[in-house]
Parts: sequence; structure tokens; C-alpha cells
Amino acid sequence: MSTEPEPAHEDTAAAVDAGPETPGATSGPAPGAAGAADEGGAGASDGTARTAGSPAADADPGPLGREADGEDGESSGEASGARSGETPGGQPESAGAAGDAPAQVSEAEAELAAQRLERERIARRKAEKQGPIEAGAKLSGTAADLLAAVRAVESGEKPAATVFAEPAPAPRRAAPEPARPPRPVAAERAAGPVGPTPEAVQAVRRVLAEGGAPEALAPQAAALLGEGAEDALRADPWRLLRVGGVRPEQADGFARALLGAACGPDDERRGRAVTVWLLEQAALAGHTALELPLLTAALAERGVPDPDAAVQSALAEGEALAFQDALEEPGARPGSAPGGSGTAAGADGPGGAEAAEEDEERPVRVLIGLERFALAEESLADGLARLVNSTPKQDGSAADWERAADAARGAAADLVRAVAGHGLVLHTGGEASLAEPAALLRAARALGLRAWAAAPGVLGRDRFSALAGGAPSAPGTPDPGGPPAPEGSDSAGPAPAVTVAGLLAGTEGPGRDADGALDLDLLVVLDAPHLDVEAGALLVESLPDGARLVLAGDPSVLWSVGPGRVFADLLAARICPQVASRLPDPGPLGELVSGIGIGELGQVEAPGKEVVIVPVRDAGEAVHRTVQLVADSVPRAIGVPAEDTQVITPGHGGAVGTRALNAALKQRLNPGPGRFGGFDPGDRVVHSPVPGRVLPGRVVTADADGLHLSCAGEDVVVPPELVERTVRHGWALTAHQAMGGRWPAVVVVLPGDAVRALSRPWIYTAFGRAARHLSVVQGVEQALPRAVAEVPAKPRTTRLPVLLAPQVPTD
Repeated sequence: MSTEPEPAHEDTAAAVDAGPETPGATSGPAPGAAGAADEGGAGASDGTARTAGSPAADADPGPLGREADGEDGESSGEASGARSGETPGGQPESAGAAGDAPAQVSEAEAELAAQRLERERIARRKAEKQGPIEAGAKLSGTAADLLAAVRAVESGEKPAATVFAEPAPAPRRAAPEPARPPRPVAAERAAGPVGPTPEAVQAVRRVLAEGGAPEALAPQAAALLGEGAEDALRADPWRLLRVGGVRPEQADGFARALLGAACGPDDERRGRAVTVWLLEQAALAGHTALELPLLTAALAERGVPDPDAAVQSALAEGEALAFQDALEEPGARPGSAPGGSGTAAGADGPGGAEAAEEDEERPVRVLIGLERFALAEESLADGLARLVNSTPKQDGSAADWERAADAARGAAADLVRAVAGHGLVLHTGGEASLAEPAALLRAARALGLRAWAAAPGVLGRDRFSALAGGAPSAPGTPDPGGPPAPEGSDSAGPAPAVTVAGLLAGTEGPGRDADGALDLDLLVVLDAPHLDVEAGALLVESLPDGARLVLAGDPSVLWSVGPGRVFADLLAARICPQVASRLPDPGPLGELVSGIGIGELGQVEAPGKEVVIVPVRDAGEAVHRTVQLVADSVPRAIGVPAEDTQVITPGHGGAVGTRALNAALKQRLNPGPGRFGGFDPGDRVVHSPVPGRVLPGRVVTADADGLHLSCAGEDVVVPPELVERTVRHGWALTAHQAMGGRWPAVVVVLPGDAVRALSRPWIYTAFGRAARHLSVVQGVEQALPRAVAEVPAKPRTTRLPVLLAPQVPTD
């Protein structure tokens, strides 16, 4: 097939045989193996790519699937930068791509450094939970103050009258200015050497050449394996599998060249490395863990003689974790059975021998997952439980909140009331429903709360900012109403919106308080279905005690690029209030997309040519008609210029992928020699500083410092050695890259061989990016309505529902 479909819908049985791809990833001969990886793909991203010439590209799917039907490349949505901006080895993407010279500190590196520090804080908190608690040592806030006061009175240091006197009521504070404060701390933390030294890279380059592997992998391998990377590769050549885009057969060839006769398929190091690689591929497809039978079947297909021993080796080395989750009996309340919350394999469960015997009688599923995602999912569940079980900080009286709700209308009023009394609230709805979180933010700021909105990507942030500032996201968007901002108050301005990555890194938003928590009272996360488990864990762990969290989004869109399905799992768990918007998306486009959401692709009346279907016979005609629509037909008939029209297609590769379409659109719209690494001034591009993060922009110029871009109103300089990896042309995007954005006109291209890429969430997401006009260039014929009616989102294996089960109300 000529386009790589998206990984967000890969099920467990097809998730682990895929090779990721990022822009400019290493290509070339496989080290010691026949067939190179299809355009290489170094680094995790929102999709997976087939390997040309490999058995996995053409054989029938086995227990874990042989095809790699993944949309390859970057994606929108801050999946804490699709794995929080890190490659599978846990190192910053930029660190492995800096060549032989020490990398300069950049905004992306500052973001990654801040996220690493936050992860360390989470790990410390989990470790502290396991140790004994010294009296008063774990108290904070009011509890700590009371303990100190009691001790002061007992010791005679202070009289009781002065200590326990009733304090004067604090004056009601106004909402702060939404201006972004400078955050020098994050930059200081990121300062210093990053990435491997030139000597380390050169040493790795030598061992790669000796083993027949592409030397271009040296910077990334040195960054992933750290100090002593050369010795590590010689001691265990299969560690090369940790480099994105390298496949087991390629690592086998590298190992044979280094080890000679000592290399064999039964080598324990090989079994362990392939186990971890399969788990990483599953994570790229959205799974946080794999069921043990599926994992061992995949290991057998990869030529591992003893799959069970390979899994045990990975567990013993701490490279993976095992969990036993009790399966629910029919009719049982979720989490009500023993072991319902899930336990680590081999751990002693509470309740003694009788409980253990009862657990043994219950069916369980054994899951194997990478430590980083297991810890993130558990941390996320802990943070959500804290929000659900805590009382929100009392900002404003109950009467004040009720007056704010009365000033709103419909679901906006319901949302205000729910937020008044709960720490966690879910809000669902389509594009028009964004007006309701905007009304909530205005009400909260009028009450004096430090309220912020955050979106996973720049596209979502800017879209919401335009709405909150008074510009509707689409013609005819209804206004849900809301309390008017007091004259002269800070809330009279637009509700502040930031990106999730910027909020966590401290480069956007309110910053952090003295305890390291976000300095806010209310956080509304927009486009919540795009939030993965790592980004979700970082967010909830960063919220201060008493804060309120609202997760808002459209449950029908594509899930996150990174592993997990946080929003869907929370909706299914029903542990907190859920407010469903009653605002319909307006016009023919709203009617069309709403029908797709319920599995119906019907004809709609489009008197203003809001929807146009363009049938094509082959790939060449699809490219020709797409260019014609963007450059001529849409500007002339609809009045939308080419720069405001976005093309969306299922994948990057093939005759009608983003590469082919972007080449054709560049030739028509901004022809040039591509003298700056394939780019010219004026080219429309997307920049991905870390995997999963997409910044749309345009090329300004280039010089010795690198490629100068204008992205979301900011000047960005991409170093020359990173251009090929992190910058693509942006006239045509994949649906994952386009998530969170809206354009006046959208052209969705569905060639005849894209049938396997189609699903209801993909079509819903792609069609829903259009605000005024949608053209569908399609050769899939009846496969389009069939996909809408019959192909839902493929399941992802996650542990969050089990971890949340104890929070489910018993009523």
C-alpha cells in the first residue's frame, strides 16, 4: 500500500512489529542484513513504518501482526512530547542528533530537562511512600503549621493565646495578570553540556563501522547508551536495538559481525533486547503494556528459542515489569473483586493466605510493560485519586459559584457547578463546545481564581486563544453565555492559554510555587484525548493541593500519539462528574462530522459548497486534483487562499503520502531549488523539536547557524545537523499532525490503496479540521462509508482502568 496508516489504531495483535520513522531518519543498508529499513526512522514518533524487503512487510499477520501499518512521522498533541520528548532510551531526541559537536541549549532541551527533573520528583515521591513515615515528616501546608504550633506551645516557646488566635480574614485577591513571567530557572537547569562528547561519538562510530552498521547512527547510539557506549555495544551488540529505526534482523547482523561464532539466536542478550524492542514498538502503537501470551508469541516469531526465558531475563534485569490484573466477573462492579486494582507479579498481596487462595481462583491477565510507562500510569492513577478524594480549595463562597453558574447557560452552567465542588471534572463535546470551558475560565477568574487553559499542541492553544479572545472558531458558533467580567478586572482579557509542554517546562504559564507545584487554582486541559500517560502523570503530579482539573475534549477524535488512552479510560471509569455539551457544531460541516461520530456518513445539503467530493482513479490523478484544488479551485470558488488551506492524507510515504503531495505543492506554490537542505524561503513547514510535538511555520532564511523559521509567531533557528531530522514541508500533513488545528479549508486525500488506514476516528478527525470548506479527493469508493460504520478505534492495552477501579463509587 502506498500510504502508511496511523499507529493510533493498531491493536495489540498488530502493534509490535513496526519501525518508527521521523523526518530525515537514517536510511541505508541494514547492518548485516538484507533490506534496509524503509526510510530509517530514528526516534519515536506518532507512527511506524514498514521495512522494505523484510518478511514483515509482506507476510500475513501472525499473533502480533506482521504488517507495520503506521503513520510515520511527527504528530501534534503533547504526548509529554510523545514520550515526553524522549527517545525510547530515555534521552532527549536533540542529544542524539547533535553530531560530533556539543549541542547548544535550546528551548526543546530546556523543556526536556524540566520534564526529567519532574520525573525524578515523581520517582522520589513513590520511593518515599514505601518507607516509614517519621512523625510529622510528611505533613505540609495547614497540617504542618498546626503541628509546629502544638510543639511550640508544648515546649513553652509561645503562649497558646498567640498561637491559636483567630487570624484576620485575608482580603479577596484578584486574578493575576495573564502575562507570562520570565522563567530563568528552567534555563539554568538545562544549562551545561548536553549530548555525548565528540570523542564518545567517534568511538561509537568506529564500533558501528566494524559491525557494518551505518555510522550515522553514532550520535544517537552514544546519547542513548551514555558513557562507555562503545564498550556497551561490544559487550552486548543487541543494544543497538535501542536506537530508533533499527530492527532485530539488523541488530543480528551487527552482532554476527562483532561476535562471530559466539553469536546465536539463543543468546540471552538477544532475547532480552528483542523483548524490550517489542514493548517499545507496542508503546509506539499506543499500548502501555502487552499481555504475556502475545509477547511470547511475538518473541517466537522473531526466532527466540525460549520466549519465557527471554521475558524472565528482561524482568530480572529491571528492563520490564510484570503485573497481574484480576479479570472482572460478569456483573461485578469494577474493582470490587480481590486483586481488582492490579498487583505486581510476585508481590505479596494483603489479606494473608485466605486472600491469596481466593485470588488464585480468579482469572487474571499477566501484563508485561516498560518501567517508564508502568510508573507513569501508576503515578497518573495516584494523582487522579488525589484529585477525586480531596476537597477543592474554597475560592469564593458557594453563593458566588451559584451566581456564576446562573449567569451561564446550558452545559456551561453545569460545568461551573461541577467545578465548584469537585477536584476533577470531565467535559465532552465537539468544536462548538469549546465555548463552555472558555465561559468557565471567565467565571473562575472573575471569582479570583488563578485559572489557566492548556492544550497538548500549539495548534490547539492558538485555536482556543482565538475563541477566548472573541474570535469564533467557526462561523455560526453559538455563545453559551457566561458571567460578564467585572469592569477593570484582569479577567476582562482573554483567558490565558498555554501548551502542556510549555506549562510543565516553565516557559509558558504561571510557573511554579515554592513547593514546585504549578502556581494555579484551576487548570482546564483542552483536546484531552491527545494526552498520553506520561504527559498526564506529569500534569497531575504538578498540581498543588486543592487545585481543580478539568479535562475537556471530543471523545470521537484520534487518541494520543503516545501510549495510553487517558481520556477514554477516565470516561469509562466514571469516577468523577462528566458534563456533556449540548452545543451542536453548526452548518453542513457540523452535520457531516456529527453523523460520522455516530457511525453514519450521510449526504448533507451544502448550498455554499461547504462539502465537495472529488472522485479519482489512481494516485497520479489524486495528486493532480489536490494541487488544482489548493492552488486554483478553492481560492476561486470558496475565497480561501492557498496559505489557509490544509491538505490531510493518511501517511507520509507512497505515491500520495505527505512527501509526494508536499513536493507537488511546493513546485506549484513556492518553486525553488531547495538550497537550504531542501527548503527555500517562504516554504510552509512543520518543525518537530521533540517526537510528537509539531510546530507549523514558514522558512524565513538560512545561514551558518541553521534554518530560520517563523513558528507560531516566534523565531526558531534549527541547527544544520537537525534540519533533516526535525523539519518537513507542511502543505500536507497526516491526521495526527493536524490534531488540535482548524483551517478555513481542508482537502482530505484518500487514494484507493489507503483503505486499510481508514477508521471512524481517523475520518472524524480529518474531516473535523475544516471550518468553512471540505474537499475529499477519494478513490476508496464504498470503503469510506464502510469504515465510518464498521471500523471503530482499535483497542489499546492499558492498566489505568484497573488502577482507577478502587475509586469507582459503590452506589
